[in-house]
Amino acid sequence: MQDVYQYIDDHRDEYLEQVRTLCRQPSISAQNIGIQETAEMVKAMLEAIDAKAEIVPIEGGNPVVYGEVGSGNRTLSFYNHYDVQPPEPLELWKSEPFAADVRDGRIWARGIADNKGNTVSRICAIDAYQKVRGALPLRVKFLIEGEEEIGSPRLERFTDEHPDLVQADGNIWESGSKDVDGTPIISLGLKGICYVELRVKSIARDLHSSLGASVPNAAWRLNWALSTLKGPDERIRIPGFYDRVIAPTDHDLEILDKLPNTEASRKQLYNIDQFVNGLSGRDLQLKEYFQPTCTICGINSGYTGPGTKTVMPAEAMAKVDFRLVIDQDPYEIRDLLRKHLDNEGFSDVEVELLSAEHPARTSTDSAIVRVVEEAHREIDGKEPVIIPTSLGTGPAYVMAHKFGIPFASSGVGHADSGAHSPNENIYVEDYVTGIKRIARIMDGFART
Repeated sequence: MQDVYQYIDDHRDEYLEQVRTLCRQPSISAQNIGIQETAEMVKAMLEAIDAKAEIVPIEGGNPVVYGEVGSGNRTLSFYNHYDVQPPEPLELWKSEPFAADVRDGRIWARGIADNKGNTVSRICAIDAYQKVRGALPLRVKFLIEGEEEIGSPRLERFTDEHPDLVQADGNIWESGSKDVDGTPIISLGLKGICYVELRVKSIARDLHSSLGASVPNAAWRLNWALSTLKGPDERIRIPGFYDRVIAPTDHDLEILDKLPNTEASRKQLYNIDQFVNGLSGRDLQLKEYFQPTCTICGINSGYTGPGTKTVMPAEAMAKVDFRLVIDQDPYEIRDLLRKHLDNEGFSDVEVELLSAEHPARTSTDSAIVRVVEEAHREIDGKEPVIIPTSLGTGPAYVMAHKFGIPFASSGVGHADSGAHSPNENIYVEDYVTGIKRIARIMDGFART
């Protein structure tokens, strides 16, 4: 593979410009900005590596860009997405979010880590392999969607209508990074999610706050409802919430035993003195990887501008997400939440489900996992760390798990990439390394 790696090094400037070009094109699914233009751009990039590419529409949603290239007895698929998060707050960026500036050895752009850097690294790896070896040793499928950043609400419709496009022997998931100490991380799963919006309307309109003695306050009403969801002990208080949570196996615990201790580095990165409830060691690992969460993502009510405005809020809203573990069902969690609020006397609190995804995991003994491990050892020069699941969420259930496709992550991010935040970035060297790693994974998987 040294000939392929050398070609990548010789063409690093060209490959760097490719990812910068894609990052300069906004593709914000939450605001419906640049979606079709980006899909066309990605399709053209696939066609440039001789892939048979098409833009597959999804009724009521953003299209999936599908590409297929190569041939052989094995089929490897790449799941990625071309949409990105909104760049706001803009004032916190040190450069324009869609300028794709290169400085201090990094590329700075909205979407560079999540997920355009990974997407283009796959395309460049195929380009390099073809230019040096003439043809790929296996068949590769690209499945690049445009709604991941809004919860992939219509992706299951795509997979149900096009199961032949999805089917593969193994999958490389969109993500992948290094931990705070620079150790490569391979994730074999993703948590699910139940994302809801809670709303309360207590009076016809905002009133003078002097009426607080006699008129119901929507903000207080919502606050009291929220306080029933989780206690200071971090235990979620919805009856039945934990009924389907599966305890870690002995093999899971063996995986945890191999994880490096990065607690001090993480505390420094997050600027915290301790983790919740002072957790550390095995207790912290079990909490992070094998327990669900309940997070208030945002609250809005009344007046929050400068100065004072003595007002009685008529309405209040909160967005709450529940990160779910195997074998929890997001729709069941939504129903349990509704029942809980009713039983607690909060039947007036509206619950709207905004996003729902099932959790998914892959076995450590899958061929794709072994190949990704080998590629990391060779290319990164470090022993990778395998984690049982990412702490985040993605549509791995509908794209891989329910089709019996084993998957593993391998990407170009790092612990301070700032995905979803201002000043999102990756290191240039990590990007080049990521291209080589994908070339090695294709070569290795073809021989499994």
